[in-house]
Amino acid sequence: MKVTISWLKEYTQVVDSAADIADKLTMAGLEVDAVTPRYDYLNGVVVGRVEAVEKHPQADKLSCCKVNVGGEKLLSIVCGAPNVREGLVVPCATIGTVLPGEFTIKKSKLRGALSEGMLCSAAELQLDTSHAGIMELDDGLIPGTPLAEALMLDDDMLEIDLTPNRPDCLSVIGVAREVAAFGETSASLMLPVVTLSEPDPELQSIDDLVAIDIQDSDLCHRYTAGMLVDVKVGPSPFWLQDRLLSVGLTPINNIVDVTNFVMMEMGQPLHAFDYDNIAKGRIEVKRAGAPISFTTLDSKAHTLDPEMLMICDGERPIGIAGVMGGENSEIMPETTRVLVESAYFNPVSVRRTAKRSGINTDASHRFERGVDPEATLAALKRAITLMAEVSGGKILNGLIDAYPVKYEPVSVNIVPQALNRRLGTTLDPGTIGSLLASVGFEVADGHDGTMVVTVPPFRVDVSRPEDLSEEVARLWGYNRIETRFPDVPVQAKGVSPRIAMRYALQDIMVGMGFSEAVNYSFTSALSCDHLGLKDGDERRAVEDILNPISEELSVLRTSLIPGLLENMRRNNAQQIDTLRLFEIGKTFLATKKGRQPREIEMVSGLWSGAREPGAWYSRRTPCDFYDIKGVVEALLKAMGFGEAQYALANGDAYPYYKKGYGAVIRYEEGVVGSLGMINDTVLNAFGLKQDAFLFELDLERLLPFYAHNVMGTTDPLPKFPALARDLTLILDKEIEAGGVIADVLALKKQQPLIEDAFLFDLYEGKPLAEGKKSLSLRIVYRSWEKTLKEKKVKGIHAHISKTMMEKYGAELPS
Repeated sequence: MKVTISWLKEYTQVVDSAADIADKLTMAGLEVDAVTPRYDYLNGVVVGRVEAVEKHPQADKLSCCKVNVGGEKLLSIVCGAPNVREGLVVPCATIGTVLPGEFTIKKSKLRGALSEGMLCSAAELQLDTSHAGIMELDDGLIPGTPLAEALMLDDDMLEIDLTPNRPDCLSVIGVAREVAAFGETSASLMLPVVTLSEPDPELQSIDDLVAIDIQDSDLCHRYTAGMLVDVKVGPSPFWLQDRLLSVGLTPINNIVDVTNFVMMEMGQPLHAFDYDNIAKGRIEVKRAGAPISFTTLDSKAHTLDPEMLMICDGERPIGIAGVMGGENSEIMPETTRVLVESAYFNPVSVRRTAKRSGINTDASHRFERGVDPEATLAALKRAITLMAEVSGGKILNGLIDAYPVKYEPVSVNIVPQALNRRLGTTLDPGTIGSLLASVGFEVADGHDGTMVVTVPPFRVDVSRPEDLSEEVARLWGYNRIETRFPDVPVQAKGVSPRIAMRYALQDIMVGMGFSEAVNYSFTSALSCDHLGLKDGDERRAVEDILNPISEELSVLRTSLIPGLLENMRRNNAQQIDTLRLFEIGKTFLATKKGRQPREIEMVSGLWSGAREPGAWYSRRTPCDFYDIKGVVEALLKAMGFGEAQYALANGDAYPYYKKGYGAVIRYEEGVVGSLGMINDTVLNAFGLKQDAFLFELDLERLLPFYAHNVMGTTDPLPKFPALARDLTLILDKEIEAGGVIADVLALKKQQPLIEDAFLFDLYEGKPLAEGKKSLSLRIVYRSWEKTLKEKKVKGIHAHISKTMMEKYGAELPS
């Protein structure tokens, strides 16, 4: 945001220097990047007196002048101005001066005559719009005096780097409000007074010529319009052009210049339409509804999305709401009737439109950050009043104010004690109220010592007590807040169960010989296809992210498995074929469109290659399914969890496991993960040529049980010996051994002497019948109170045998 000191002085008393203002603004949170003397370009332009004038020997319209610029030598300057004469005091640009437009003055010959400078018009120096002749100065000025000093041209331009949360300062009045507030004694803010004339019976009402229809009020909360007739479009007066030039804007014509002036003055973007190019006198504010091609004022064609908000007439679009008007309704030299728009558009809608269309304008910059919805009508009145003044037009009777979504004032309750505690200050309520009132907040007393603060509509960034604390801090002065060390409690808080579980997982996995992998949360959309996940699977339902780094990182991952398989591929390419990796990280499962994805923290491990590192004393045996299952069992046990159950995985739910080599992991009657051998289809998709075994555990489901476990106590070492008895059952091949073991352990509730049960032998084949297998279980019994006797264990063991035989239709070996 650029603003000049002279412009600020129109709205508040300015007594500080530009440097002091810049320093105070910066300390108040509005960082000033640069302070530039506005008339720096006049360096090299001095006061000159024409001592003699002769006609150019080879050009009737040129004169050869002798000009006194304060030195001993008179300069020879060729001039074509009709008003040049002897004794005239004029601005003289000396050799080396760079005038506006990057025009450098050099010694030259014009039609054979030497010229050592240039006598300047007011327009050439951007001091007026007149090109009629050279600028005539006061006769009493001394030749050689710098022109800026002679004319007392003292003005500075401030360039302010605003943060996105301060759109109220994207206007000169907004900056003036800040300048008025931080003085030693708060100065008043003097807003321009706009008074519309009484209705003229000879003029029509705007309602007779214009109809406004807001069809999508969720994107356009307010739309106001005014109209002028008998307008004469032409160059703006000097004061208006000068104001725009001072902040880096280029004057266009008196109508467009007023819209830009009011936008810079009040922060409200406006747009002017040629009324005679508006079909049926209608303005319809609505979504595009379909992809359309639209040509904007800069003569560029844009393809617009159906959701983009458009300003349309009775037949076609004539503007992109909040961004740029259309070429089909722009103000032309022959325009005589002007319709002026002042509106409030949804900031999110304007931001999306500007980003997707690639059109960034001063208007969209303000709309997408949020303008004052209550200033819409005031800005319109200011604009049409100035347009009538500079164009000779007449304002039609009445204004249109379509306001379907009313502004709801925001009130925030603050407690002075809490505010002081947050800032480290001791400000009384009166001081707090005065500081807030200085920048437009209304403060009233509430109940129980609270203060009720009504936020002004132009402060869209304030909605909670913390925001008001920031306001008080910056207005009071950050440098006035005493530096104090925070109170540090002696007793430190422990880490959360989630973090503790993560640390424990890392230690245990590393202890089992695994290395931790850290992959991006982004992955390729093809990773879901590689795993064979079917349509409808939530692990496949990912959404593209905006502005992806690359195609390989275009979606959020729904599983850790693709990342580990990709790590395996890269290691295999480096001839590392034995690999044990694990990763702890979040996966992202899509919910409804437009909603944040569901985040689930997972741990996944991969084992591929040899069971043990190659050595002279050991055989290089490849790892298998039971190795990865052993890792999971050891991990859960080391984490303090109870016994998990394992069941054959459903191929539809886990298509990446080889059939018959995948298992789901159940704990406390819920599925907490899976493990298995990756099938050949998936291996080929990832470019892998050796077997890979993986597991994955849902840490979100395990966390509640871990939090319980870490707060418990450990069991003491047993004092009495255990007894082990074997049980061999002949049963159907389809019956899972894990289910039999789980049923044996489930009998602990009835028989507390049961300590453990595990499979130690499996046999299939003759002399067993076809479709049968033999399972040999070892059941461990122990008492915590005494040494067990054979008779006691024998009865319990017989009961277990009978129960298992009845449930599974099993037989004992003959």
